[in-house]
Amino acid sequence: MSAAQRRRLNPLSQETESDDSGILNECVLLLVFESIKWDLQVLCLTASVNRKLRAIAKRLLWRKLCVYRAPRMVSALVNGSPNGRIGGGWDALAKLMFFCCGCESTRNFKLSRPSPGHFAGASRFSKTSGRSFLTKKCRADLLFVSDPCEHPVGDKEDDLGIYRGVFRGFLRSNTRACLIGRQVAFDDRVRCPYCGTRVWSMTAARLVPKSAARRLGSRDGRLEYFVCVNGHLHGTCWLVPLSSDEENCEEVEAEEDEDGGDFNGEAYKKHEKVTNGTGSRSSLMF
Repeated sequence: MSAAQRRRLNPLSQETESDDSGILNECVLLLVFESIKWDLQVLCLTASVNRKLRAIAKRLLWRKLCVYRAPRMVSALVNGSPNGRIGGGWDALAKLMFFCCGCESTRNFKLSRPSPGHFAGASRFSKTSGRSFLTKKCRADLLFVSDPCEHPVGDKEDDLGIYRGVFRGFLRSNTRACLIGRQVAFDDRVRCPYCGTRVWSMTAARLVPKSAARRLGSRDGRLEYFVCVNGHLHGTCWLVPLSSDEENCEEVEAEEDEDGGDFNGEAYKKHEKVTNGTGSRSSLMF
């Protein structure tokens, strides 16, 4: 039998040997990403090269990125979780941490035009903020919520705030039990922008506490958010312009927050200013 025939009959052995060398070697990949401090966009590009690298990223690299960038938040999320698993996968969590999903009009929140998603220059998630989104019966749940990313809409309109969050152990949470107990139906128009699963509208479920609007810097009735079956939260609100005195109060309050960290190491800002057409887009592979 010729060498060419042996290769055709046993392609898996050839593939295994080649996988252990060069860029497909997991040890090499880890060393490379450690040396560049787990650069997010390089990891997105790596995961988009081919199926093998995408599989390695999904199984290993996204988890390492999340742990490197937000160790306290990740530690809290996996605490008590079997085998350290995250609902929806580590790639979905990484996308939620670093990507503002944008917004389109929904039943309860109308926009004059859609606002596109983008990579967030800096993100901070807070347990203190998360508690503001939980009703009294659900206060035992652990929820991290980001500060709203501010999207200017027009001179005559308030700025649009887009925020996101994640529950710990959502399958065992009081929030999920409350949704199931009330027999709240899934929203038939919206899907989770991070894992693609079905979502509940917390507005339709009447599970939006007034403290959520206060925390966001909005007004009651001027916000909406959704929670998916994996515990990812995303939502929108109209932001009330802050006076200089109110901004100072917000800065003091921020210092007292229990948070998951500033993921990109940049100075914390209450609302990140974003203009349409700037920033990297979601074409990179998560």
